[in-house]
Amino acid sequence: MNKLTLSALAVAVVGLTSACTLEPHYTQPAAPVSSTYPTGAAYDSQPTDGARSAQGMAAADIGWRDFFKDPRLQKLIELALQNNRDLRVSVLKVAQARAQYRIERANLLPTLSATGTGTRTRTPADLSYSGRATVSSDYEAAAGASWELDFFGKVRSLSNQALHTYLSTAQARKAAEITLVSEVADQYLTMIAYDDSLKVTKATLDSAQKSYELTRTEYDTGTGSELDLREAQGVMQQAHANYESQLRLRAQAENALVLLVGAPLPADLPAGLPLDSQALLADIPANLPSELLTRRPDILEAEETLKAANANIGAARAAFFPSISLTGQFGYASASLGSLFKPGQLAWDFGPTITMPIFEGGANKASLDVAKLEKDEDVAAYEKAIQTAFREVADGLAARGTYDAQVSDLRSYAQTQQRRYSLSDLRYRNGVDSYLTVLSAQDDLYTAQQSLISANLDRLTNLVDLYQYLGGGWIANTGDVPRNADSDSSAMQTSKAPGKVSEKVSQAGASAVH
Repeated sequence: MNKLTLSALAVAVVGLTSACTLEPHYTQPAAPVSSTYPTGAAYDSQPTDGARSAQGMAAADIGWRDFFKDPRLQKLIELALQNNRDLRVSVLKVAQARAQYRIERANLLPTLSATGTGTRTRTPADLSYSGRATVSSDYEAAAGASWELDFFGKVRSLSNQALHTYLSTAQARKAAEITLVSEVADQYLTMIAYDDSLKVTKATLDSAQKSYELTRTEYDTGTGSELDLREAQGVMQQAHANYESQLRLRAQAENALVLLVGAPLPADLPAGLPLDSQALLADIPANLPSELLTRRPDILEAEETLKAANANIGAARAAFFPSISLTGQFGYASASLGSLFKPGQLAWDFGPTITMPIFEGGANKASLDVAKLEKDEDVAAYEKAIQTAFREVADGLAARGTYDAQVSDLRSYAQTQQRRYSLSDLRYRNGVDSYLTVLSAQDDLYTAQQSLISANLDRLTNLVDLYQYLGGGWIANTGDVPRNADSDSSAMQTSKAPGKVSEKVSQAGASAVH
């Protein structure tokens, strides 16, 4: 058989083994949501109190260092991306899925091995045919090969499934990093909101203590009643209890932040900004819901999982058909080591094997049914991921359209209650009103101040979460080239050029499968 014939045979075998696949044709399910976001009074844009603008850029194109201007928060996010243990687990899962894909992809190629053996055997005289003790030798040196001819695409389907599982895991790792950026920001804002609450509570406590001391003096001099004294004392005690509660919540908020960061907070952190000076980008456009399909890593993760299930159906179908394997060895064999490689000692064997399923007790049919049901399950999960993303963005837009006005109204209300308290206290000192009026005004002022802090915190965390829901938080600086989904954040996004290793692995894997 000449070289031309061998080449033609090789091309024919490769063509035959790459032409057949039993995987269903993949079609992306239609998005089960409206083509536009809801509209109405709740979604009307309100004037913002910040001067910074997103300038029409999509969230995914805005770096988190540009979205957050607080230098202390920027450093905390940087540390979290380096140290957070949940993120490390996500990275390791990507590496594990990549290694599993490489295992499955390797099954597409023949396996080659080389062996060398040498044995010497002595047979006793009473067991020898000649009646004398004999010594025999046997030496072999051979190369072996085996290859499963993937006529029906089973091996390719399993490799394809592993590829999409790997890509799904990479998107899950990307989603974990984006979520981490948002969680660190939310927890940091919560912590400094407790700082503001502590200031308000401490001011209320100081005022209550002064009021109690004045009332005590009036009572001791006979110009005040015991009822006023006890009411003033009760306000002071309640303010002190509130202060202790705020101290506890502030400490617990910092502990939660330390857990997210993954390390103790450094002593040399840069100074931060107060809650009302964060100036987050509040006008990021939502664009169309269809963009979520390409911007949200959790949706991309669900789709890759769906593609893996689709490939698994091909492997389950291929189990109904024969499996053909080629095995063989080529080498030398001799009774003496010195003549092992001499002419005439050539030895070889070749053994094709075909395995045909005849009776499996319905196992193959059941496996195919399971694969189809798993795909249907993943279709539903993919659609649910889209619906969840749509709802999260819609809720964020509704909140963004109302929080500015709410915060503005609560700020005015707190100022009104401050004036009311001052007037009530003045009227009480001049004997015009009872102390009950002062207590009521003081309580309303404290509630108004706390409500303002809470609403301001909710407004900021909503903007942070909306940034995440729209796919923001993957790049550090606006203008950075986005990294691959499976790249390690330990590089800290400081380079403008993304890593290419994983991209080449994915491209090589896709070409090997297809």
